Amino acid sequence: MEKWNGFCEAAKNSSWKVKLSAVVMGGGQLLYGCWQKGLVYLLVELSVLYYFITRGISDLVGFFTLGTQKADPWTGTAGDNSVVMLLMGIFAWIVIAVFLCIYVSNLKDAYAIERRVKAGEQPISFKAELAQLLDRKFYITALALPVLGVCVFHILPIVFMILIAFTNYGGSIVPPELVDWVGFQNFAQLTTLSRFAPTFFRILGWNVVWAVLSTGLNYFAGLGLALLLNKDCVRGKAFWRLFPILAYAIPGFITLLGFKFMFSYGGPINQIIRDLGGTAIGFLDLDAKWSARLIGLFVNCWISVPSIMLLATGHLSNRDMTIYESARIDGANRWHQFKSLTLPYMIFTTTPVILSQFVGNFNNFGIFYFLRGGLYMDNYFLASDTDLLINWLYNLSIDNNYYSIGAAISLVIFLITSTISLAVYVRSAAFREEDTFQ
Repeated sequence: MEKWNGFCEAAKNSSWKVKLSAVVMGGGQLLYGCWQKGLVYLLVELSVLYYFITRGISDLVGFFTLGTQKADPWTGTAGDNSVVMLLMGIFAWIVIAVFLCIYVSNLKDAYAIERRVKAGEQPISFKAELAQLLDRKFYITALALPVLGVCVFHILPIVFMILIAFTNYGGSIVPPELVDWVGFQNFAQLTTLSRFAPTFFRILGWNVVWAVLSTGLNYFAGLGLALLLNKDCVRGKAFWRLFPILAYAIPGFITLLGFKFMFSYGGPINQIIRDLGGTAIGFLDLDAKWSARLIGLFVNCWISVPSIMLLATGHLSNRDMTIYESARIDGANRWHQFKSLTLPYMIFTTTPVILSQFVGNFNNFGIFYFLRGGLYMDNYFLASDTDLLINWLYNLSIDNNYYSIGAAISLVIFLITSTISLAVYVRSAAFREEDTFQ
């Protein structure tokens, strides 16, 4: 509101020279003798105008229509590529957003120059402003290229993926076929259509259970291991910490493939069972629902616990041990000390890590892809009973060309993880009581 009031005041009290910059960027700067800066702003405006005259307007139109002419190889008609038109339309909107930022900067700069002139001061020279970009305003110079890279290589693909969720792109509707906007139809298919809805709700339920169980198991196992190795009675602590760190250092997919072999029919576990006179067990077979899920939890624990252990070890070394001495004097046993002192302290200091672990586990593509990937079951559409939403998204979009449905699922994943993470964080002591352990 304050910025808006300042803008209104500038528009009301500024002279016609500043108002000229609202029509011709750099006009006010040129009239006040700031030639270099005025020419830069004018060049930006002319460049953007040239872009929109040559193709920008057609890119914006194509963003809304996604093409009107279908390609026909028999007649040699090139046709419109809806996906490219959507991508270029997003780029045109980014150009507009960047131009508006520069446009506002142009108006603010012209008004600042006028105020300096009215105060009897000389406008800051272009050379002096360039020098500030290497000194007081170096953050602008340092961040300009990264911000541009983020816009092109991060924001553009993310916005593209989100918008794909509102089109019918996928299946038989791929270029040269024309793609069209369908609104929330893909989300309606996920929740109502008999082909997608049962699979979606089954996988969503298991995905939430998996994320909660794996996050809790990994966290408390890592914390317990850190507490165990932190005890004074343990000898050779560096030696015992070596084994979890080695498990953490081995690439995850190698560990997963190793466990897949261990639990296969020809693996060492089934070999031991046969040697003992038993029958081989299909731990990861088609009908091995809960055994495969439990193996996934165990393997994920094996991979993730070392990092939690290292994190917890660092935080535990910073505890105030005097409060533990006071608790022992008051008669608190080890369980009460853990419940009332250690656990609240660790949760307070590691809440962001717990949330990041939850999001990572919710989107853990590799666990079941390497352990049990490629299985399609009768009661699931292009999925199995151990697949997470991220695995189903991969099966739909990459293997079966359901790109719009996959994009809708990815948007659902984002909404679920961001909502849960934000809701938990703003209600946690780490956010509401920042000075608790200071």
